[in-house]
Amino acid sequence: MHARFHTAFAALPENLSSALEPFLRHDDFPAMLTAADVAQIKQATGLDDGALAFALLPLAAACSVTPISHFNVGAVARGTSGNLYFGANMEFAGAPMQQTVHAEQSAVTHAWLRGETRLVSITVNYTPCGHCRQFMNELASGTALDIHLPDRDVATLGDYLPHSFGPKDLDITTLLMDRVNHGYTLKDADSLALIALDACNQSHAPYSKSHSGVALETHNGKQFGGRYAENAAFNPGLPPLQAALILLNMSGENCHNVRRAILVEQKEALITQNDATRATLTALGCEDITTLTC
Repeated sequence: MHARFHTAFAALPENLSSALEPFLRHDDFPAMLTAADVAQIKQATGLDDGALAFALLPLAAACSVTPISHFNVGAVARGTSGNLYFGANMEFAGAPMQQTVHAEQSAVTHAWLRGETRLVSITVNYTPCGHCRQFMNELASGTALDIHLPDRDVATLGDYLPHSFGPKDLDITTLLMDRVNHGYTLKDADSLALIALDACNQSHAPYSKSHSGVALETHNGKQFGGRYAENAAFNPGLPPLQAALILLNMSGENCHNVRRAILVEQKEALITQNDATRATLTALGCEDITTLTC
């Protein structure tokens, strides 16, 4: 079991810890449970979907990276597939605060990068801030997304974000998590560049059309891609580097172990991820950073 889960796992009820142990026993637990896994755990524990998601929150929060606030937030996203995806807040010492990741953003992006196309609900241990409410409003699920919080009745995103402004107000029909392929290509690309290119081709940037993707390689050779996720309100968007760091972190890797990074972005785009990507990676100790245009 990955060391970050030890404390939270020890505090779980015995029937739940017994049911989860086969999935968490290895260091490479991907911080997600498939629909089949969920069904097996529910049968063993008697928990329903909502109760299980709440019970998993301490494990999700254990994935937090919080060198600044030391305040850990966990989230669990449930896809229409029945899969559950962990999310956790992430902070990067030495980088601007705007580069941080919220737990809800993490869970949503984690699901997106694993191939989920629509979410049913988000379970979180603290009320979503306005930033996260606006971020989730970009989803194909829209304001119908269910929000589960401790000691509160289930409410929709629309309840938490009344009179919302989102993609539909701007006649945007391709929403976050919809499958897309922008068709960009690269010449003489290695495996890491191809991951970044694939991420760029699946990125969500309907407002600026400035598509971008990042690929990271750790010192142990593992590779992770992240896609840009733009937002109707602009600021709640998620840069591609943060998306890649979410997948890296959820896979049990350390953000300070990135040895090489590639950013692929559209040539002559209205906005560029280059400076922010380099600044955050430098704060994490990575100096081998390449920017390619497609």
